[in-house]
Amino acid sequence: MKFNFTKLQGTGNDFVLIDCLKEPKLDYIGAAKALCDRHYGIGADGILLVLPSDKADICMRIINADGSEAEMCGNGIRCFARYVYEKGIVAKEEFTVETGAGILVPKMILENGRVSQVQVDMGEPILEGDTIPVKGFGMNRVISESITVKDREFKMTCVSMGNPHCVVFVEDAEGFPIYEYGPLFECHEKFPRKTNTEFVEVKDESHLRMRVWERGAAVTLACGTGSCATLTAAVLNGLADRKAEIQLDGGKLQVEWADNNHLYMTGPAEEVFTGVADI
Repeated sequence: MKFNFTKLQGTGNDFVLIDCLKEPKLDYIGAAKALCDRHYGIGADGILLVLPSDKADICMRIINADGSEAEMCGNGIRCFARYVYEKGIVAKEEFTVETGAGILVPKMILENGRVSQVQVDMGEPILEGDTIPVKGFGMNRVISESITVKDREFKMTCVSMGNPHCVVFVEDAEGFPIYEYGPLFECHEKFPRKTNTEFVEVKDESHLRMRVWERGAAVTLACGTGSCATLTAAVLNGLADRKAEIQLDGGKLQVEWADNNHLYMTGPAEEVFTGVADI
């Protein structure tokens, strides 16, 4: 079946977007696996689906490269938002998007009449263990708690941004063996729905270096929800201010944990190319 697609990226986190308002219905799980393959497909961390909504201005679904569905993706929603705005699907500069993590609000930041960046109100962080979810903590917060992975003990701080995150502070994010420990964190028995894991080095109170192992996608160049979880965890541990720059493998995001308890993430979103796929 042939259909049109758009490839987009936000700080190197890349996606194949399918406008389901126009294109034929597909086996989206099978499509994600085929399209995201970096050797035999287009290559991406996941696919984004543009769908109608009766709860918001528009609806976004995210299917990871392995075919699993993600509740939310911070870089993905920026790419999605820029696409639907520039294609005239949504005519407002600030609008609502239905996601698996609830209704979120992206806002276009314009420069000389063109979108330069996208800011997203990512909502409030979820900090209760059972809600994230993390086993063994009930409704208590999970802040700097011990977890043993393979042969090492780590201190984890867990946050949900509609999807689960485990944040671990390390001395050297660049040198940390993420490919060794990332998959072990993802599938650890403490996380009944698996987890995204951020390995974070604190440069100073307003600069954090983060690398991420994403649930269902392995190492990616960036993670927007992970950046929000990282800032939240750093604040809870007294390591950062409530506004900081997060340096990712693929670029930088600005994240603020505002006084209204909402996290605001600001960063780029770029179209890479368009084409026609046949699967």
